[in-house]
Amino acid sequence: MSSADIITLPQILSKVPELVSNLPAMIKGSKMAKITDTKKPLGLGVAIEEATSKNPNGAAVIYQDTELTYKQFNAWANRIADYLASIGLKKGDTVAVNVENRPELLASVVACAKLGVCAALINTSQRGKVLIHSFNLVKPKAAIVGAELVETVEEVRGELDLKDNFFFFADQDTLENPGEAPAGYKNLATEIKDCSSENPASSRQTFLRDPLFYIYTSGTTGLPKAVVFNHGRWEKAYGGFGFSAVRLTKDDRIYTTLPFYHATGMVICWASAIAHAGSLVIARKFSASGFWDDIRRHNCTAFGYVGELCRYLHEQPEKPNDRDNQIHTIVGNGLRPSIWKDFKQRFGIERVIELYASSEGNVAFTNVFNFDNTVGFSPVSYAIVKYDKERDEPVRDKNGNMIKVGKGESGLMLGEITDKTPFDGYTDPEKTEKSIFRDVFKKGDAWFNTGDMMRDIGFRHAQFVDRLGDTFRWKGENVSTTEVEQILDGFDGIQESVVYGVEIPNTNGRAGMAQVRLNCPHGEFDFKGLCAYLKRELPAYAIPVFLRINEQAMETTGTFKHQKNKLKEQKYDLSQQDNAVYALLPKEDCYQQLDAETQKGIDSGEYRF
Repeated sequence: MSSADIITLPQILSKVPELVSNLPAMIKGSKMAKITDTKKPLGLGVAIEEATSKNPNGAAVIYQDTELTYKQFNAWANRIADYLASIGLKKGDTVAVNVENRPELLASVVACAKLGVCAALINTSQRGKVLIHSFNLVKPKAAIVGAELVETVEEVRGELDLKDNFFFFADQDTLENPGEAPAGYKNLATEIKDCSSENPASSRQTFLRDPLFYIYTSGTTGLPKAVVFNHGRWEKAYGGFGFSAVRLTKDDRIYTTLPFYHATGMVICWASAIAHAGSLVIARKFSASGFWDDIRRHNCTAFGYVGELCRYLHEQPEKPNDRDNQIHTIVGNGLRPSIWKDFKQRFGIERVIELYASSEGNVAFTNVFNFDNTVGFSPVSYAIVKYDKERDEPVRDKNGNMIKVGKGESGLMLGEITDKTPFDGYTDPEKTEKSIFRDVFKKGDAWFNTGDMMRDIGFRHAQFVDRLGDTFRWKGENVSTTEVEQILDGFDGIQESVVYGVEIPNTNGRAGMAQVRLNCPHGEFDFKGLCAYLKRELPAYAIPVFLRINEQAMETTGTFKHQKNKLKEQKYDLSQQDNAVYALLPKEDCYQQLDAETQKGIDSGEYRF
């Protein structure tokens, strides 16, 4: 970490003038982010109705050639809500929603929100057993399925617990053309035709702890966990991001290609538009080559990002019109320090609202002050504590209390569980309890274990360091995959890297391995220059032992996070891949391409690492 990353008082003071004009909205947002009133009606349905009242003829949702005003969108959601209520759905029930990014998805979620029904946001990439698990886990009373996913659902429908109430949305503008539903489905666009467009009374019956939707996160067993996201958490994000941090206006348009089964798109981006009755512009899929053309076409002024999205945009060939856009603000998480400043400069972006949060967590950071290379500031109670990676547990003092790290130091991030910052947990109570530390600083307190290593950089600001699961041990030392990736990415010729630990037979720990994508054929790459660079920048134990050369774009999840499990399984085994693999063998100065004979020698213990 550079000393320049430490936040100082003069830096904080230099940001004050630009925040003063936004102070009323920020104070409002801060109050919303700390709300504890369990009797106040709030949440997504209430917010949509308020935005409709403020800006009825303003564009609420824009998709391809479809533009819906707040009045149109709200009325549509009301008709869906009226119909769902007419078939017996009520507060506390769950509806599985399996629709790709398009207005029908958003209208369905708002309709459920207005009824107090929980929308299970099915990951649209799920298939087979994983889809069955996600669906049955939440015991839905109905399912809303887009035409694009009917075939996927039909493959497993016999194993789904729900047998009736399957609804269909055609893959088109269903307000213009309802389409024809397949056998076994009711066409929702047709069913709602004569339903009421008025706001239902139930909209004002959703409160702080009422479930809003389920968001699925990766489970340790390989099967997803359903995280309860309630109206109170949505309200806090609405205040914290929509009013306090992102601060768009009714004339702004925020563009997102992020899947709406993910909280960054569904919560952060959308709430940022709704806060001041601005416009949400959605794309069905992310396209690096078409991204900026779409931004210009829709006159967007902000966009949401996550994971490697910004990297993919940055790797596109430079064009003379790169700065020919109206984007002034971007919001998301995962913008790498190695491209942060260059990305802002290239595309003329003023504000990067990097954030740190999780679907299930109770602590969040936001880059309100617009500093570089930080997840920003947190107003809630948190602690970064010393962590023993070898023992895989926090360090406690002689009194049994955990120990906070000093400024510039990294440790495990914890979020205090209070009335203002509750931990709502998972559908499985046992998993919920495992995520809680008790008696941390005093008898009876409780803190949520984020599982993330963070660095304290002063004035309640932090830097993300690593997920605990993304750390491996080699040569008796702990290696941070994130930090090694940042070093690799800084070498000229490497476009992208993914670092992970792999096992070598009869060897302690895990050896570092990196999948790298080069900007030239691997036969022309400067491996000697890379070795010299790594020896300068990294301790010997952190230098990757193996390099796997990837000719194509890296495989990522729907939210642009690298897929490491498969890479760990294939490791350096040439029989499991077509990639060229290079190894840094003991007593050698540089990498050499691995062949079957050398691999056999490594596996048999001929080479002692």
